[in-house]
Amino acid sequence: MRIGLTGGGSSLDKIVQQAQRAEHDGFRSLWYASVVAGDPLVAMAFAGQATSSIELGTAVLQTYPCHPLLQANRAASVVNAMGRPGLTLGVGPSHETLIRDVYGLSYDRPGRNTEEYMAILTGLLRGEEMDHVGTEWTTHSAGRMASLDHPVPVLVAALSPRLLRVAGELGEGTVLWMASAQAIETHVAPRLHAAAAGRTTPRIVAGLPVAVHDDPAEARAAAAARARVYAGMPNYNRILHVGGASEPADAAIVGDEKSVSKQLTAVLDAGATDIWADVFPVGNDRSASRRRTMDLLRELAT
Repeated sequence: MRIGLTGGGSSLDKIVQQAQRAEHDGFRSLWYASVVAGDPLVAMAFAGQATSSIELGTAVLQTYPCHPLLQANRAASVVNAMGRPGLTLGVGPSHETLIRDVYGLSYDRPGRNTEEYMAILTGLLRGEEMDHVGTEWTTHSAGRMASLDHPVPVLVAALSPRLLRVAGELGEGTVLWMASAQAIETHVAPRLHAAAAGRTTPRIVAGLPVAVHDDPAEARAAAAARARVYAGMPNYNRILHVGGASEPADAAIVGDEKSVSKQLTAVLDAGATDIWADVFPVGNDRSASRRRTMDLLRELAT
């Protein structure tokens, strides 16, 4: 199985150490939220220097607050500092409450905004000069884009039909959060593959909370406590509904070793190319809980 983990740490040293340990243990990737270390890209550059093969991806960088030319140059600086391939940009428009209330920006046309953004960003990362005047973004990049020593693929955080089309037509695929096997099989994979037809085989990175625990009800209660922040977000509510879930905790992968293995296999059989496991603890002994889950994931990864 292509299994990755949530990337992070309380300090730069711990972020680097986690990447080294994950690579040593056979995990294929680490996925960093936009809030890691304030901004994950500098930490990812250091982690990339200290490793040799593990993929380091963002899940995800918000598009609205960062111009695509600046985003492309940031990616170039990181992959060049890493000195090797392995950086993947996951980007997305985020959520209306964050973009309007925190950044004070309009969120009126997230689909069109992301489509224009991706056209500019992916063109720049291919080495093209972009002279684009759109309704959402304008870019005149001549002489303003750094060279890249290695390619940087781009994934879109896509849950809606329009963004899945954008992910297939302009990106290398999608990075998901809380999309179940049912949602991937019936909603995500068909639209993504149709959009990418004749161009590329798209990746589907399925991000899901995972905990190995003998009491699934207790594990789901722990997942629910962590997932309260998602309850009021329409994008997540829609994909949960498509996947047959009524609340975020329903999307978690929980159970004993045999059950979790079976559920992860089902996600891959539904069309996912990668698992991004967000390990969470259950019960009083949090360290032992994490170890049990990590032991299984390590076994499946190798």
